[in-house]
Amino acid sequence: MCKLCRTNAVHMPAGEGAPSARPAPKHQPLPSGIGAPGRKTLIKGGYVLSMDDAVGNFNKGDVLIEGSKILQVGADIDAGDAAVIDATGHVVMPGFIDTHHHQFETALRAFLADAVLMNDGRPGGEFNYYEMILQKFSMLYSPEDVYISELFGGLSQLDAGVTTVMDVSQIHHSPEHSDAVVSALHDTGRRAVFGYFEGWGEKAQYPNDAARLRREHFSSDDGLLSMVMGGEIYLPGYEESWRIGRELGLPIALHVVGTFGMAPTFDALGAAGQFGPDNIFIHMTGMSDQAWQHAADAGAHVSLSVPIEMQMRHGTPPTQKVLDMGMTASLSTDVECTMTADMFTQMRSLITSQRMFCNEKALLGEEYPQLLSALDAIRFATLNGAKGLRLDHKTGTLTPGKEADIILLDANALNVAPLNHVAGAVVTLMERSNVSTVICAGQVRKWQGELLGHDIDALRGKLETSRDGLFAAAGIEQNLFR
Repeated sequence: MCKLCRTNAVHMPAGEGAPSARPAPKHQPLPSGIGAPGRKTLIKGGYVLSMDDAVGNFNKGDVLIEGSKILQVGADIDAGDAAVIDATGHVVMPGFIDTHHHQFETALRAFLADAVLMNDGRPGGEFNYYEMILQKFSMLYSPEDVYISELFGGLSQLDAGVTTVMDVSQIHHSPEHSDAVVSALHDTGRRAVFGYFEGWGEKAQYPNDAARLRREHFSSDDGLLSMVMGGEIYLPGYEESWRIGRELGLPIALHVVGTFGMAPTFDALGAAGQFGPDNIFIHMTGMSDQAWQHAADAGAHVSLSVPIEMQMRHGTPPTQKVLDMGMTASLSTDVECTMTADMFTQMRSLITSQRMFCNEKALLGEEYPQLLSALDAIRFATLNGAKGLRLDHKTGTLTPGKEADIILLDANALNVAPLNHVAGAVVTLMERSNVSTVICAGQVRKWQGELLGHDIDALRGKLETSRDGLFAAAGIEQNLFR
């Protein structure tokens, strides 16, 4: 048994074995008033994967919502005159949570598909992330560029079932840039953590604008948006960022990557007792055993970007180290200039990479760790992310009293049917096209395969215009077959 807790309880009607479901009616009309205060909505007859041991799972179950909250989870709920969403043939589960996404890079999607983190001097090495993104493109964004990339990237993730994100965008070149990020996160309509990271230029106010941003945009804990302080230790003056973040009661997030030579600083911070449960350490590659122990002892959280770490030479994803240390880790998509931002890719990368190392040991006749399961991967992508962002009192599981952040995944689709194992189907078979309906805090944001409330064609045009301007300003040729 893996040391990670498992959600094993399954509620199954008498005489029911392997699931067999008729397809839900196509193009059901969207029930009116969903998400309104006092309005009840019953998600009925789905394969309910709650991710809460106390609630359990249901071969055929219902989720009752009232307003923005989950009211009840069970079988055959009597909800009176509640609006009904027929979930027959669908997995009903918590929305995915991405704990680290540079959404400002949406306009640069796949531009650095073959790149590594730093220039290694080899042919093509000039197209590396550090020089191209951090030292060139990121400097050129206007507030309007920021807004459209943030909005389009957020909507794309909503389409893929990601209901919560921590946005990490190093484009805070002015208060107007920061406000553009907040506006886009708000207009996307999902739960988001605004990561206040660095910016450059004479108008940059980081980190001193944190108090204003907190006061104007994040003074209440009741809304969909919250705030994290960026505190990159490879930048001069990080100590002030940490001080301000803790003074404001904000979690402190930072990239921890050996490639940038930050191991000695990280060691020193750990030894000085500067780590805490308010820290979110992104990647955690190339760090010493001592630093890992300090992080674990402090209760810090680790955000893993497994496919990016493997692709871009951040270092071997420290998945097994996290497990061995008994730490809580989540999944994050990182940068779309190199890799897609859906959580299905993240979950598959997590389990296949961890099992590869374990299986190699097994084949050599050596002792090997517990293999991660599909259910473990889903936990990394839901509840663990909520814990890392300090949102587990609101989201991450289908638990009565929590916010209704819920996705419906089509298990009758050509790439999934027949359904034989819910968690296994979600992790090993499904992808974006299976995300049928997305609900955030009780509000339907995607309905039966279609995003609601946005003109995607118009937004795409604005994104393309932004992209063209950025490439022109950078002096980089737009070569589609480079």
